[in-house]
Amino acid sequence: MSDCLIIGGGIIGLLSARLLNEAGLDVQIIDKGEPGRESSWAGGGILSPLYPWRYPDPINQLAAWSQQRYPALLQSLLDETGIDPELEPSGMLFLDDGEDYQGWAAKWAVECQEIEGREELAGLEPNLAAEYTRGLLLPAVNHVRNPRLLKAMLASLRKRGVKIQANVAAKKLLIEQNRVVGVATPEGEIRADKVLVAAGSWSAGLLDEFCGPPPKIQPVKGQMLLYRAEPGVLKHILMHEGHYLIPRRDGRILVGSSMEYTGFDKSTTPQVRDELSTVATGLIPALAEYPIEKHWAGLRPGSPEGIPYIGACPDVDGLFVNAGHFRNGVVMGLAAAYLGADLMLNRDPIVNPLPYQVGTR
Repeated sequence: MSDCLIIGGGIIGLLSARLLNEAGLDVQIIDKGEPGRESSWAGGGILSPLYPWRYPDPINQLAAWSQQRYPALLQSLLDETGIDPELEPSGMLFLDDGEDYQGWAAKWAVECQEIEGREELAGLEPNLAAEYTRGLLLPAVNHVRNPRLLKAMLASLRKRGVKIQANVAAKKLLIEQNRVVGVATPEGEIRADKVLVAAGSWSAGLLDEFCGPPPKIQPVKGQMLLYRAEPGVLKHILMHEGHYLIPRRDGRILVGSSMEYTGFDKSTTPQVRDELSTVATGLIPALAEYPIEKHWAGLRPGSPEGIPYIGACPDVDGLFVNAGHFRNGVVMGLAAAYLGADLMLNRDPIVNPLPYQVGTR
């Protein structure tokens, strides 16, 4: 019997396990599939909300806290495991006109640079299509190669003795006298003093009976493309009309993403492939010369306004939730895991926990 069982091996579950292990708890993780292969793997790894000024304060609060502390964590993981999560200080360049960002930038002390004129914009992105003549640059935005981050996290946890079980599905929470005592799986019961549900889009199904009202979490499919390009074709994260291009260190370029409410269907479609390809080559025409290497889809854990549920389930002692991060699981993940761990360990929380409280929305 462990001190804490974590259901879900994505970025939230893995970061939570690291923090609880550091606090001296005996932690184990179960995942219905391969840990680190769902939404956390499928996304782009941008360490910023896509249009941060469009989001409510609770999201920006977790994002800002995480942004300051990610570099130290990633360096620690590299030193510990030899796996480089490839933090890239590329900056983020927006081509959308008329965005009201000034109030957000002042509140969160974020540097923003307005780019005026084709020549100045081409100096930042020489391969950008000629029709674009204005932009907004957030120079401090980084991105991380999220599959490598997940690999490093898994390697670190295994070195620390955290038990991680793949292909073990949580079928039902075990509740005795209004207290969680573990979870039932096809392989049998797993007992624990505390249970943390961090199962992304699958979290609500486990909590429907026990949290009132249950978290409003639903899967939202996003399809992505990966171009096998060369270093220098794209220099910044590029944003336009809800789509993004992300340059990896080796020259590959991610293009995303769709927003589809199709339940738990993760299939890809030729229509979205063509749409994303048209977006990519419309912004960077040189991409037409490079092959599309991969096309995949992931399921984001959608929630009202994208605000995650973090904290104790009010109806069941020992049951905690950290889920519903929607499109911002990686950028909010570090702060979300810290906040969740603080609440599980009865420590002073890093931020006000009320906006994320379970059972209130």
